[in-house]
This record gives sequence, structure tokens and C-alpha cells, in this order.
Amino acid sequence: MSTLSPAVPKFETVGCIGLGLMGHGIAQAAAQSDFKVIAFEQEQRFLDSGRSRIEGSLGKMLKREKISQEKYDQIMGNITYSTNMDDLKDTDLVVEAVIENMDLKKDIYGSLGSICKPEAIFASNTSSLSITDMANVSGRPERFVGVHFFNPVQMMKLVEVIRTEHTHPDVFDASKAWVGDINKIAVSCNDTPGFIVNRLLVPFLTQALLMVDRNDASIKDIDISMQLGAGHPMGPLHLADFIGLDTINNIITGWVEEFPNEPAFVVPKCLSDKIEAGDLGRKTGKGFYHWGEGDKRGDPVE
Repeated sequence: MSTLSPAVPKFETVGCIGLGLMGHGIAQAAAQSDFKVIAFEQEQRFLDSGRSRIEGSLGKMLKREKISQEKYDQIMGNITYSTNMDDLKDTDLVVEAVIENMDLKKDIYGSLGSICKPEAIFASNTSSLSITDMANVSGRPERFVGVHFFNPVQMMKLVEVIRTEHTHPDVFDASKAWVGDINKIAVSCNDTPGFIVNRLLVPFLTQALLMVDRNDASIKDIDISMQLGAGHPMGPLHLADFIGLDTINNIITGWVEEFPNEPAFVVPKCLSDKIEAGDLGRKTGKGFYHWGEGDKRGDPVE
């Protein structure tokens, strides 16, 4: 583990708030790298679900002989599960990974500020919300960063580490070092909408959707063109379905509201129509494509 500046605590115990799709992977990654983890959910049913996800993920690694039984037991032993936020009081770093709801996140940081020790660092895993807005309600904006992981956390190596104008340089450096300590690759970014990946990716996806609106080309031909012409592993409409049309819509509508004069931020009509119809892509079995069992993509929706 990294040797840190005296201004920053040595990271030994990491708190993870939220054990959903992203949070359970973050908790697992930290525990696999021998950090002590306090995994928090407000409700026992969500805590149990997160524990089951971690057990299932590690169980697959054990079955495939990627880890030993001893290592499995060690990783699981590194994680303490709790529904009591006060149990986070001695953590050195708290990573929040709850749903993309700014009011909920602000409430959490308002509470954490009075619970955690003053030198603890707070980090949000948000993919699209303002790090600065959360930092300002935390009571410790100089000790606040973004750490945007990618799904699935266990496999994806990239983590965007985001600083605000308030973030202390030692805090930012320590946060990047921790990302390396859990076997991920950190990239640096200022607090700009969508950070690096989504700032580039979401407008790219919306431009493909606008082509559908204008009937410039078929869904299938747009996707084939970006696969064979740009070397992408899947086309933008396939990818949009895979991510979830509701997720994309939530990101872009939030940006449109906050930055109405940014021409790159626009909500295509076909996206709004799909949302209204409840066709959210892979997760509902229908979006721009039909989806079958085992996430098998079918024909485009006419």
C-alpha cells in the first residue's frame, strides 16, 4: 500500500456505501487487495443482496481456481456488513455508490460529515452528477473526490479520478494511489459533465439516435458502419440498448437542464419515445433491438 503524505490518512479501512450493481464490485475489489471494508446499506435486504453478489462473484473465481479457498475466506473476512452508518466513523476513505439521485447523495454526505473522522476522504462513484455540488455539502470539500468505476467493476480496469477546485492535491494524489492499490488504472479529470468517458460517449450515442430521428440510415447499418469503419466492438445503438436507454436518458436530460446552451447535449425523439413505451433495451427485452434469453441480441425493432 502507498506511503501517504502526513496530511492524508494511510488508507487501511475503506467504507462502501451502497452494495448495488457498482458498490458490491468496489467493496470486493478493495477487499481482494487486503483493505478492511465496512459495507453499508440502509436496509438489511439490500445489504443481504450485496453480500450475495460478492459471494457469487468470488464463488465463480473459486470454482475456476482463480483463487484458493483460503483466499476466498480471507477476502470475505475483510468485509464487515452493516446497516448502521456510525460504523463508518473510523474509515480512512468512504466510497459512495448509491443511485444517481443528487438529493439522496447530499443527504448521505450531510450525515457522513458529522460521523467520520475529520481526516477521512469522501469519494463519489457518480457517473454524471457534479462532484463539486456534493463536496460543498460534505463539510470537507478539500477532502472530496470522484472515483468513477466502470461496470462490471471486477473486470473493468479504468477508474476516473475527479478533482474539484477545492480538492487538496495530496488528497487527489492519495486517491489515485489507492486506485492503483486495488489493481485498477486511474486517469485524472476535472469536474466536468460526464468526466472523460461519458462526456465523449453520450454525445456520440445521441448523434446516432439523431440519425435514427432523421431516418438517415437504418439501425443495423449505423451499427455495422461504426464496427467496421471505426473498429468499435459494437455499434452505438447496440451499445445504447446494452447500457440501458433509461440510463442514457437520465444522463442527457440532466445535462440539458443544467447546461441548456451546450449544443452537444440534446434528447433525441426516438429516445424519448422508447422511454415512454417502457422499451429500455436489453434489461426489458426490447429497445432498438429485440433481446432474447442470455442477453442474446435479435433483429432491430422496426
